[in-house]
Amino acid sequence: MNNTAVTSYRVVVVQHPPFVMYDNKTEKWTGFCIDLLDAICETVPFEYEIREVVDREYGSLNENGSWNGMMKELIDKRADIALSSLWVMAEREKVVDFTVPFYDLVGLSIMMQKTKTSTSLFKFLTVLENDVWFCILAAYFFTSFLMWLFDRWSPYSYQNNRDKYKDDDEKREFNLRECFWFCMTSLTPQGGGEAPKNLSGRLVAATWWLFGFIIIASYTANLAAFLTVSRLEIAIENLDDLSKQYKIQYAPIKNSPAYAYFHRMADIETRFYEIWKDMSLNDSLSDVERAKLAVWDYPVSDKYTKMFQAMKETGFPADIDEALRRIRQEGEYENNEFAFIEDASTIKYLVMTNCDLTQIGEEFSRKPYAIAVQQGSPLKDQFNNAILILLNKRRLEKLKDKWWKNNPIKKSCDLQNDQSDGISIYNIGGVFLVIFVGIIFACLTLAFEYWYYRHHAKVTELNQITPLKMKMTKTIKPIRFNLHPAPTHGFQTISQFRSRF
Repeated sequence: MNNTAVTSYRVVVVQHPPFVMYDNKTEKWTGFCIDLLDAICETVPFEYEIREVVDREYGSLNENGSWNGMMKELIDKRADIALSSLWVMAEREKVVDFTVPFYDLVGLSIMMQKTKTSTSLFKFLTVLENDVWFCILAAYFFTSFLMWLFDRWSPYSYQNNRDKYKDDDEKREFNLRECFWFCMTSLTPQGGGEAPKNLSGRLVAATWWLFGFIIIASYTANLAAFLTVSRLEIAIENLDDLSKQYKIQYAPIKNSPAYAYFHRMADIETRFYEIWKDMSLNDSLSDVERAKLAVWDYPVSDKYTKMFQAMKETGFPADIDEALRRIRQEGEYENNEFAFIEDASTIKYLVMTNCDLTQIGEEFSRKPYAIAVQQGSPLKDQFNNAILILLNKRRLEKLKDKWWKNNPIKKSCDLQNDQSDGISIYNIGGVFLVIFVGIIFACLTLAFEYWYYRHHAKVTELNQITPLKMKMTKTIKPIRFNLHPAPTHGFQTISQFRSRF
């Protein structure tokens, strides 16, 4: 057994997936820290009994100088080991002993809901409002009709002065159909082709070209902007961005380590302000000393003071479930964007098990995780030796892979497209549908043209037959060509056959 006479230790824990979890099916404790404790037992043989601390707190110093959570259990000798994702903090080291860290430096981080990129097959149509599309369509019909009207009534148009333009290579009569086609193709890189011959018609065409150039340039620029903005990531990238805006609400859980951090930083800023104010308003200072304290700008940062005040106005979530409801804007929190501030290990686990959440920015206020024991306990040295052995054998890295990379509850989420990716088919697919619709419409038009031609040709042929032609048709007998030799008394040569007619 170990050096002490104790063969069984009392272990207090705080549930924090995946570090410490309780499986209701097997009624056993599992997690990274439990596996770590079992690995330590291989070097320092002992038995242990686990129980969860009543208030489910890691341990913080109250205003009256008393402790709560796991720290209180160790101070009051009701537990031998405090095991969880427990931060090493200066005030805690004064009342308990910590082993060497068993986990990397972990700080606070920000978590938000992933932005839901809106997709539409006809995204290219939403670039302009419906009123603008209607005005463009109206301008197209009006310009086409006006061009036809000018070409019809101008004495210098091709259809009214054909002799003047008989030597030109291109002869284009701008009837109504040609005017519609000209205005349509003028908006494409292909161009409209030959312009009207008359000056008035050319002025209309030039005006339409200028209009089309401005519209196409504006449409192209706005389409690029729309597709770019739709793929932008969340505007918040770090804590400074969060502190400089007022649209997104943010807060940590009440009495959590993150709450203690912001509360302490705001208190420090307040103390610095009071010190500066007392110095600058001190009547005992000379003019020279007072001049040295004179500044144009406020010399003490109030970043955390403002943030903590904003958090109090927002309200602190009671637990993780309430924080998730706020992030997802469910129920009473609808239409209120929310950023949750918590230790990075918790956020990484939530992101790992929820595809709609994302971690924002870098970690801040980083501290290591370690095991806490009673002050002066021999377990500290024994556990230190065991943890170092595990580090050398890379056992801790294998445990991390087990509970993070290879965790069976890890969700397989679709990769989000970043800004370097191309345009999604979900945003540009409508263009391909336009091609298919155009082809289908062209096929229907071809069928109509074929039917119309066959029907119209028969009617026209019947209408063009005069009574004289009908009489001649009746008198002329059909000629039948016989491939067999003709009788000797008939036509002997082809010339004789032709001479008959």
